[in-house]
Amino acid sequence: MTLLKGPAESRPALPATKAPNRVRRQIRLGRVLLQVFLAGGLFVMLYPLLWMLASSVKPENEIFGSASLWPEEFVLTNYPEGWVAGQSSFSLYLRNSAVIAILAVIGNVVSCTLAAFAFARLKFRFRGGWFAIMLLTMMVPYHVVVVPQYIVFRTLGWIDTILPLVVPKFFAVDGFFVFLMVQFIRGLPRDLDEAAEIDGCGPFRVFVRIVLPLTTPAMVTTAIFTFMWTWDDFFGQLIYLNDFTNFTVPLGLAALQASTYGSQWGKLMAMSVISLIPTTAFFLLAQRRLIEGISTTGIRG
Repeated sequence: MTLLKGPAESRPALPATKAPNRVRRQIRLGRVLLQVFLAGGLFVMLYPLLWMLASSVKPENEIFGSASLWPEEFVLTNYPEGWVAGQSSFSLYLRNSAVIAILAVIGNVVSCTLAAFAFARLKFRFRGGWFAIMLLTMMVPYHVVVVPQYIVFRTLGWIDTILPLVVPKFFAVDGFFVFLMVQFIRGLPRDLDEAAEIDGCGPFRVFVRIVLPLTTPAMVTTAIFTFMWTWDDFFGQLIYLNDFTNFTVPLGLAALQASTYGSQWGKLMAMSVISLIPTTAFFLLAQRRLIEGISTTGIRG
């Protein structure tokens, strides 16, 4: 008795195709090549930093005599000797930079947040015009206003003090951070403000209780950039600070380089490595808030 085969049993088996496997291999190969390319680019970008780190533990005759990142001889004395190689101890430069940077951060965060809240939430006469003027200040090069500012600060007797570097920060002079805060606050729902106003809150209480807690990412972004830019600032600090006891880290490194005449580069590299620690640590501690502050335009759940 012959059994009848159904349509599925009577069909010949199709040959197994290798196309999906080939596509997967090509995708994996593309990813590997991309990772290799990115790793090579990362190495090129980090090579100057790695070279500086390696040079800080090399003897003087090996720093420019070899391009290798691995020292033939480790010299850890560059750090303690470089700490006291300048006109003043490097701890003094670190302290001066920390004081200026912290005060600048406080001034920028407080003043820029208040100014941004006024532009974003309050209604006052010529608000649009003042906001446009604030934006125009972002387009004026810093070097254009250096001489007028110097004349004003010299008249006030602030030269060779930290006041020209700190006091303007408390008056929202950085239009970039004001604009950043304005865009962030505009992304917050106004329903929260209206609910607080119904409960009897005035503008200041709305700012303190509603807006301020929600603008934490933007404030952290402002704090990080202010700290980094102030810590690395050389031109402004060179103009207003003359006494060695008032020097900051950038000025201390420049003075150390000028006093070594190219004979103590290991000590200079060692102090340069130390100068990177505060900004790197500050960035690593707040990098999550930094990314959130740059990318967020409203409330995220």
